[in-house]
Amino acid sequence: MNARMNWDDLRIFLSVARARSLTGAATALRLDPATISRRVARLERDLGAVFFVRSPQGYELTASGEELQRTAEAMERAAEAAAETPGTADTLTGTLRIGAPDGCANFLLPPVVADIARANPGLEAQVLALPRVVNLSQREADMAVTVSRPTAGRLTVQKIADYHLSLAADRAYLAEAPKVAGIEDLKAHAVVGYIPDMIFDKELDYLSAVGIDRPRLASNSVAVQLNLLRAGGGIGFVHNFALKDAANLVRVLPDEVRLTRTFWLVRHADEARAPRQRRLADAVVGGLRRELLHTDHALDRAGGRTAG
Repeated sequence: MNARMNWDDLRIFLSVARARSLTGAATALRLDPATISRRVARLERDLGAVFFVRSPQGYELTASGEELQRTAEAMERAAEAAAETPGTADTLTGTLRIGAPDGCANFLLPPVVADIARANPGLEAQVLALPRVVNLSQREADMAVTVSRPTAGRLTVQKIADYHLSLAADRAYLAEAPKVAGIEDLKAHAVVGYIPDMIFDKELDYLSAVGIDRPRLASNSVAVQLNLLRAGGGIGFVHNFALKDAANLVRVLPDEVRLTRTFWLVRHADEARAPRQRRLADAVVGGLRRELLHTDHALDRAGGRTAG
């Protein structure tokens, strides 16, 4: 490694490699894109190698760039481990960005992340809610919650917990709408769900479980779907853990229709071995499990809030 290369150079290189663009790296580092461009060019000149292929679509790593990224990330992990002195070993610092589908991001992660941040004043916590799978290879997040277990890539996958969804509707809507005695009766109702061509994971195709192809009211956001139901728009699937935020909603056909899904925590295999990453993962998984258990108990205490 060239003696003129320092950690600051590698930090800038890593940011561009992860963001795949100068603009993304500039945002992450709070530097001017022109400054980052000059630093990358200088690094390539000093080491006598080309690390990126520049195009209008962004910066793609060359073979030399991929090799340098592996080296730089190993140094990054070593630096993080070295920073964990005995007096600070139990305290998390730096930045934690968790990506998640918006149901989890809106209704489960906020209290979990808030608790982690309170226990670790030096930690900057970020929740990335996306209507698609989070791209860990481009470092959109440090870790991601998914509803399907990934089968490709160098990833560490950990089961968080199962969760459940129920059909639900607004009390006032049900009082005026045709009675729902069975699944076949749903055909007489407006149904709320995902925009069909924007379902990015097969596990989110809830309506097929009750034989419905297209919802009458739809959104790519779970939060919007919940608000459509709260507004009396019809009947749709709701995460049981979200019912606590919608007191006017009641479950419909709870004995006949109950979906079970699973949350998974996904991380890069290399980073998962770092002590800091393990402690972050333990905090996130433990918090999500407690939150799910708490909401299940709250629903049971409320008598299940079912129609009828």
